[in-house]
Amino acid sequence: MSDLFDTPGKPQPEAPRPLADRLRPRTLAEVIGQSHVLGPDGPLGAMLAAHSLSSLILWGPPGVGKTTIARLLAHQSDLAFVQISAIFTGVPDLRKVFESAKIRRQNGSQGSRGTLLFVDEIHRFNKAQQDGFLPYMEDGTILLVGATTENPSFELNAALLSRAQVIILERLDLTDLERLAQRAEKDLNRALPLTGDAREALIEMAHGDGRALLNLIEQIAAWKLDKPLTREQLSTRLMRRASKYDKSGEEHYNLISALHKSVRGSDPDAALYWFARMLEGGEDPRFLARRITRMAVEDIGLADPQAQQICLESWNTFERLGSPEGELALAQALVYLALAPKSNAVYTAYKAARAAARETGSHPPPLHIRNAPTKLMKEIGYGAGYAYDHDAEDSFSGQNYFPDGMKRPVYYNPPERGFERDLKKRIDYFVKLRAKRNDG
Repeated sequence: MSDLFDTPGKPQPEAPRPLADRLRPRTLAEVIGQSHVLGPDGPLGAMLAAHSLSSLILWGPPGVGKTTIARLLAHQSDLAFVQISAIFTGVPDLRKVFESAKIRRQNGSQGSRGTLLFVDEIHRFNKAQQDGFLPYMEDGTILLVGATTENPSFELNAALLSRAQVIILERLDLTDLERLAQRAEKDLNRALPLTGDAREALIEMAHGDGRALLNLIEQIAAWKLDKPLTREQLSTRLMRRASKYDKSGEEHYNLISALHKSVRGSDPDAALYWFARMLEGGEDPRFLARRITRMAVEDIGLADPQAQQICLESWNTFERLGSPEGELALAQALVYLALAPKSNAVYTAYKAARAAARETGSHPPPLHIRNAPTKLMKEIGYGAGYAYDHDAEDSFSGQNYFPDGMKRPVYYNPPERGFERDLKKRIDYFVKLRAKRNDG
């Protein structure tokens, strides 16, 4: 009969370690990927070679080695490694960490001259908590290494950023992930039971996240299969990992920027790809409808006047059909915009006019184009000399409509594209006619 409880003194079997933990690199040379920062010419490689490691912010997506790199930097620099998470650490905990670091520095405990404090998800700390690190960074009590998946420019204080170098870590590419898979197979002492296509699908499922790949491999290894799985069989057994997308974070702005620039660059395929990426990430189609309409106004303008109407109609169609059928209407508008002639002439003219209005906002309209509803206003010259354009030849008087003394500007300069080609001809016609009227 087996014991219901552990027997004191009886050795217990060690719990199995996860594959990701077993494969954690023991030296920086074993780290897969990030050669742009760890190589001899990279910032971390140069710091270590010069024995001058400084405080760092490691910015990158999940599963690219931020914790591992921080731990190995501490080991190679002979610093005590202390790890905390901003999610679970409060001010009292930070005080204890700083006090221990002071004592460690004074006593040289553990053979170390200092402490490398690794703060996971450092962007979760508020401004006051971030400021709390500054004096301990400045007097050398700690060497701070913060890890974040969010853009430090938006999430971290300027004072903290001025005292730490931002190191950008990249998602693992397919070659890196294949190397990691091979390392896992060596640890498992057997090849993954996958066909070539299935192996490619597995690598793609990880989305550049090494830890996610190792977790998937560990699942597959536990199945004890008799024959290799095909791509279709693997997709059935494994849930596809959700795409990296945060509707309120930087990735939201990165993807909408990619979508907008693809339309501006007249690439319908790229536009559809980024549109689909945002929808798959859970983006609100109404947000996309607004942005697509903005593209029509900002980047197509009067080069194709019906582009804006098509966007509004697609938006209206979505509201009537709902999701997912209505998203096809938005996709059609997107393709139309990508292939439409491009012009930002009105957008540029509008911005220039706004700037001029701020500079000349006190200049009154000339008297001849002011209304004169009262006798007094007529007596002081309001409306005097106004020429009614419909009574003029060609319905064009050529009068000045800018403030007196203001040099006539040109804000709107349409290109020779799309419908604006015709508008440019009209402008040129009126310019010549105005010059003729004024000369006469």
